[in-house]
Amino acid sequence: MSPASNLYALVDRGGGHTLEQQLELLAEISQAFAESLEIEATLCNAIEKFMQYLDAEAASIFLLEGGNAELVCHACAGPVDIKGMRLPGNAGIIGKTVVSGSCQMVRDVRNDPDFAANVDAKTGFVTRSILCTPLIVRNQCIGALELINKRGGDGLFDDQDRFLLGALASAAALAIHNARMADQLVEQERIRKELELAREIQMDLLPAPQGDDFPVVGLNVPALEVSGDFYDFLRRDDGLIYFSLADVSGKGMNAALLMTKVSSLMHHLAKEIDCPGELLSRVNAEVCESVSHGMFVTIVAGFYDSGTGLVRIANAGHQPPLMHRRDGGFEEFGATAPPLGILPGCDFPVTTFELNESSLYVFTDGVTESLDENRSPLQAQGFMKLIRATRASPASRRLRDIVTLLHTPESDQRDDITLMLIEGGGK
Repeated sequence: MSPASNLYALVDRGGGHTLEQQLELLAEISQAFAESLEIEATLCNAIEKFMQYLDAEAASIFLLEGGNAELVCHACAGPVDIKGMRLPGNAGIIGKTVVSGSCQMVRDVRNDPDFAANVDAKTGFVTRSILCTPLIVRNQCIGALELINKRGGDGLFDDQDRFLLGALASAAALAIHNARMADQLVEQERIRKELELAREIQMDLLPAPQGDDFPVVGLNVPALEVSGDFYDFLRRDDGLIYFSLADVSGKGMNAALLMTKVSSLMHHLAKEIDCPGELLSRVNAEVCESVSHGMFVTIVAGFYDSGTGLVRIANAGHQPPLMHRRDGGFEEFGATAPPLGILPGCDFPVTTFELNESSLYVFTDGVTESLDENRSPLQAQGFMKLIRATRASPASRRLRDIVTLLHTPESDQRDDITLMLIEGGGK
């Protein structure tokens, strides 16, 4: 039987309020909940009316929090202010109401083993009788509405009080649910805008394309709103071209913040330091000193002399860069040191080679872990096939062609994809 039907059934019992008065109260409470944007204030006003209308000494609303482990008082009325009080999720009459999902009417708390006498001991209030009903939305209990100590008549709550409180609780539960949903939407929108801003800042940190005659191009495709990958390049005053590409452990904002820090340090120091091993050593000292939670950075950093064709790189725990030679073969340059943030005082050996008419590809594991048409990881051999398939494209477009091939219907991007191409002279 619905709460409204119960009211009709009880109207002839001679209770203190007519059916019209009860419906008027329900309409007033429902309208107040619908119009208010301040759910806490509205709840306080509502239970004040509940208490007065049902002639009780005190009233309160407790909501489940902390994974349903706690009941927290969000609104109260009466001689004692218990707002903010926390109880175990199954404590007392309120806990029994929430756990059972059914109304509890206790006419003498002294005879009820579930009564939590410690609350009276803390507040000095004397509880004699309790009427407590669950707040239920979509078959899920979110808390309870409680009345204490009936004033009039024989001092006991009755079935008419129980049914009316159930109807009032339904309106309150729906209002609380809607307010929480609205808060979640507002929070989601706030987070979305913050992530958009963070992504804009990250994009501003990436180097701008330098034109078709510049030998270095890069591309970053984040899996989420923000990326833990980065790449950078710049031409120094002495003509050397600095380049780096890195992957920060983890996902989300923490990885993005560390990415921003390391990228900025590398960019600044690379203007003065021309040895990739020394550059990584300096940045590693800073990362080891300031970064916690087990985060680290895999990175390849290097300098390219376009006049001589010489490349010097240091690889700190990163995917081996691939040199695609003019004859079609490949050469890998594996890691020679652990990632940044792992071992303070670590040395970063430097590898030197001639690029000449070859192409050097530096990339993150988002490339090699992409799925091929058989839904298997691409791995280095699969990436080599993509390099061969796109080698006729100009360098400025080649990386975009590779990403297009990576984004097949069979592959869901699970990680950031970042690529860099250093094109040797004479090609």
